[in-house]
Amino acid sequence: MKNKKILAAVLSLLLIFTFSSCNKFNDKSNSNGNVDLNDKVQYPITLKDSYGREVTLDKEPERVISVAPTVTETVFALGKQDKLVGRTDFCDYPEAALSIESVGNIDQPNVEKIVELKPDLVIASSIFQKEVLEKLEEVNIKVAVIRNEESFEGAYDVIGKIGILLNCKDEARKIVNDMKEKVELVKSKVKDLDKPSVYYVIGFGEFGDYTAGRDTFIAHIIEMAGGKNVADDVDGWKYNIESLLEKDPDMLICSKYYDFKQGIMNTEGYKELTAVKNGRVFEIDNNMLDRHGPRLADGLVEMAKIIHPEAFGETEN
Repeated sequence: MKNKKILAAVLSLLLIFTFSSCNKFNDKSNSNGNVDLNDKVQYPITLKDSYGREVTLDKEPERVISVAPTVTETVFALGKQDKLVGRTDFCDYPEAALSIESVGNIDQPNVEKIVELKPDLVIASSIFQKEVLEKLEEVNIKVAVIRNEESFEGAYDVIGKIGILLNCKDEARKIVNDMKEKVELVKSKVKDLDKPSVYYVIGFGEFGDYTAGRDTFIAHIIEMAGGKNVADDVDGWKYNIESLLEKDPDMLICSKYYDFKQGIMNTEGYKELTAVKNGRVFEIDNNMLDRHGPRLADGLVEMAKIIHPEAFGETEN
């Protein structure tokens, strides 16, 4: 049973990580996190989404369906959760989101259920299948695809665009400013410190060895938090135990869910690592990292506290 839970967690993480890094449409946007949040929203509005599509709203939407955990978290953070009439099976934060009716998976939600809920607007992410988009457009349902860029600026952009769509620019601006303050705090605390080597565990053992390669968003988080990513010699998510044993990192960081830590410490190869032998396997709420929304800066802070607890007046767990 434990192995099945770990396998489910690995597959879930890989689904989110893989799709958050790819683009299923022709991405014509030049999103750079510079969404104008100063002027008030005046309807009708036309917003170019992350795939170059022009989405026009004649009035503030009152019935919204989120087809991505990042979108759901952002809508709640903006205080517009009363508008949500649908979410995906993966949208589990905050806990109140679980009371909202589900429309199924992230990449292929139930189109019939979406139509039944009569939304004014569906907000999706980059893993939204093209055929689903086309089916919804055929029945005149508005869909805005807001891609999660592989950068902090991309997260600001997502929050800003949703703030525009839901007529809450002031709230979006506050969230973004708070996030930027946390980023600067982390940068100031770790800038002059040594960089311990870090291996971020996504999958391990019989399920395959997966981590955050040099071109991934998690790799950037590790570097911003004052660490050196062990997997900076590969692109993507696949790694191998031989390279990991050779590099023998100072610490391992993994999801706090599904007994990941215990599994790692008892898996052949991994249990031979110095970090494992010395109890330097640390847990983090990975949802704060792989969902590029309002909690992203909190995830950076938590990562920095793990890598440099001394900089935050803390002791290692």
